Amino acid sequence: QVQLVESGGGLVQAGGSVSIACAASGRSLSTYAMGWFRQAPGKEREFVAAISRTGRSTYYADSVKGRFTISRDNAKNTLFLQMNDLKPEDTAVYYCAATSQTLVSTRSNEYNYWGQGTQVTVSS
Repeated sequence: QVQLVESGGGLVQAGGSVSIACAASGRSLSTYAMGWFRQAPGKEREFVAAISRTGRSTYYADSVKGRFTISRDNAKNTLFLQMNDLKPEDTAVYYCAATSQTLVSTRSNEYNYWGQGTQVTVSS
């Protein structure tokens, strides 16, 4: 079983950039395909980005494509999300998640393990 802890985030102005990370412990991160999800106040949790076990394949929600980059460093057991050109509508709690499935998924119910989340607030 893997434990996930997010870090980074905070308050950033629109148009700015921020990077968040997800540190894994308990089991090698390379065992899992990984994803980032977010949840804004009053809204359902939504898919942001996902990455395969090796990092060779990545997937993005249309709303973040071209602005966000997901990456991983399996040697350091860490997942990253670089967010550029941020918009107020990107404000949310961001969660990293791990799935034991072989294939990458954009569906939250296919992820087994979740971090506690980190807040990203984009001011206009």
